[in-house]
Amino acid sequence: MTPFGARLRALRQDRGVTLQQLAQALHVSAAYLSALEHGRRGRPSAGLIHQVNEYFGLIWDDAEDMVRLARLSHPRVTLDTSGLSAEATELANLLASRIRTLPGDTIQRLRRVLDEGAGPGGRG
Repeated sequence: MTPFGARLRALRQDRGVTLQQLAQALHVSAAYLSALEHGRRGRPSAGLIHQVNEYFGLIWDDAEDMVRLARLSHPRVTLDTSGLSAEATELANLLASRIRTLPGDTIQRLRRVLDEGAGPGGRG
């Protein structure tokens, strides 16, 4: 599941909207929305994000958060460590090889470390 997909599913369920209802309103297939929710599709287009925001009446910070979540929702990430240190390359490779087996609490701790190291402006 992707961050955008998880948020989309939560919005849908909180408001009692079925996949079919949302798909019809957005003029996409229910299969596509299901694939978005489960991380089997990449980032949604800016247009679809806008439609979702309008459908659910999201404005300001909530709408911006959907854009941010979509940006962080590519299920097949590629890291380019060329020009970085050997330690950075090793870290990227370790993460790639072990991410599927990391417990949730470890993932949360790593996120906090990365968020703290992001400097002014936080996540991105």
